[in-house]
Amino acid sequence: MNTLGEELAPRKKEQAIIALLTHRNVEEAAKAVGIWTRKLFRWQKEPDFKLEYRRARHTAYRQSIARIQQGSSAAASTLIKLLVDPTTPASTRARAAEIILNQSTKSIEIEDLDARVEELERSAEESKPDSKPEQRRRWGRP
Repeated sequence: MNTLGEELAPRKKEQAIIALLTHRNVEEAAKAVGIWTRKLFRWQKEPDFKLEYRRARHTAYRQSIARIQQGSSAAASTLIKLLVDPTTPASTRARAAEIILNQSTKSIEIEDLDARVEELERSAEESKPDSKPEQRRRWGRP
C-alpha cells in the first residue's frame, strides 16, 4: 500500500522539472515546488528524473526554435528594408548585406548537401540485393 508521500512524489517531481525549466536556479525551483534544495539535487541524480528532465529541456528547446523560425520572415524583411533604405547608415546597410549573403550561401550549401544525401540514400537503396529483382535474376538468384 502506497503512502501519501509516495503518491505525491511523482507529481512533485513533475512540478520540479517544470520549475527547473522556468526558474533561474535550483534553489528557486525547489522553493517554487515547496521542497528542500537538497532533495531536488538528489532527484537530479536519479536516472529516471534525469531522463524526464532532459526530455522536457529538449521539448522546450524545440518550441523555442519553432518560435524563432516563425520570426524569420519578419527578420528577413527587416534586413531587406535596412539594405534598400538610402537613409540607413552605410555601415548598417553593409552589415545587412553581409548577413543576407551569408545566409543565402548557407541555404545553398544546405540544399546541395541535402541533394547529395538523397542521392547517396537512393544509391544505397538500389545497391541492396533485395531492391533489384532484375539483377538477382541476371546472376542466377531467385
